[in-house]
Amino acid sequence: MAQNRSKKRSRTWIMISVAIAIVASLCYAFWPRATQVDMGEVYRSSMTVTIDEEARTRVRDAYVVSAPIAGRLLRVEVEPGDTVVGSETIIARMLASPPSAIDARTREQARAGVNAAQAGLRVSRADLNKALADQDLAEAEYIRYRNLGPSGAVSQSAVDLSKRQKRSADASVDTGKAAISMREAELANARARLIGFSERLKPGEIVKNTSGAIPLTAPISGRILRVIQESETTIAPGQTILEIGDISNDLEVVAELLSTDAVQVKVGNRVIIDNWGGAQPLAGVVERIEPWGFTKFSALGVEEQRVNVIICFTDALDARSSLGHGYRVEARIVIWQQEEALVVPSSALFRSGSQWAVFTVENYRAHLSLVEIGHNNGRIAEIRNGLDANTSIVLYPGPGLDDGMRIKRRRFTK
Repeated sequence: MAQNRSKKRSRTWIMISVAIAIVASLCYAFWPRATQVDMGEVYRSSMTVTIDEEARTRVRDAYVVSAPIAGRLLRVEVEPGDTVVGSETIIARMLASPPSAIDARTREQARAGVNAAQAGLRVSRADLNKALADQDLAEAEYIRYRNLGPSGAVSQSAVDLSKRQKRSADASVDTGKAAISMREAELANARARLIGFSERLKPGEIVKNTSGAIPLTAPISGRILRVIQESETTIAPGQTILEIGDISNDLEVVAELLSTDAVQVKVGNRVIIDNWGGAQPLAGVVERIEPWGFTKFSALGVEEQRVNVIICFTDALDARSSLGHGYRVEARIVIWQQEEALVVPSSALFRSGSQWAVFTVENYRAHLSLVEIGHNNGRIAEIRNGLDANTSIVLYPGPGLDDGMRIKRRRFTK
């Protein structure tokens, strides 16, 4: 009997122990634990606010060399990057336009013109022969009358009349010779109308005979930026051949800013030119903000209003000697800067109603603190009111973090 009571008592204690263990496990499982967070501090640092935008380099005054007349452009020998001297270096050569092809009707009309010119030349030569004969007769009569005049055999008026007739005959000879020259010119002109492309020009002939080529010289000293028309071809007046620019002294940067960003930029703002391929960023300054905005579509198809901002380099030429026309760079325009600003990482800020707030850390508990911020560059924000230096704060506060919750610093394991 006593043994049975002992067994029942042991069973009771075992059940009580199991129940206590279960309750303890449940309490441990559901007991509130400290939330792991990333922590930082409020500190003082140099702070700059920039407007970042992709940009490109360009030559301020790029000269476009065009054909002055219609003609045959010979193959351009200069290459992009070649150095040229203004008014000295020959960059291209042109020949006069070749004659056009002649159709059957035009050819027959030209042949008829040649025949007419030849007939007119024969008439002029006949008139000259008649004038020469009259000249010989008039000269003989004048010599005879001039010899008879002193003896009184002929009157002085007859001598004068023979002299006049001689001069008239001489003038007729000159007129006949001039008429022959005119007829010969008309014949040459008529024959020129028969010259066609197929008769006068054989393949390659125009390239070999370049004695009458028109040289085109460089308008300025600089380098060839690009050759637009390199091969030999027939071009019209004003057609572009190549571009020349001075990339050493005339290179600038063009940044297309959103109009909302451009209104914050002022002439003279410092510019950091980065990601251009060199080891160190380049320095520049805003030289001009164009007053004309233009519409441009982004890569996502969003319509944007853009404004060109012109930036000039302030570094020495040696630091950017490898840059050329149309190169991609990144421009960071400094619109605000302060050396000793009270700042906080932007990742610690969040909105609490209509105000900015952070979670400060005190005795391993998070406390909601409203703050007034100034400038924000996306990495750090300026604190104007609400925090002091060296105050511990929570970085990247999650949506489940509330005021007064227990927290602990997150440990990173490798």
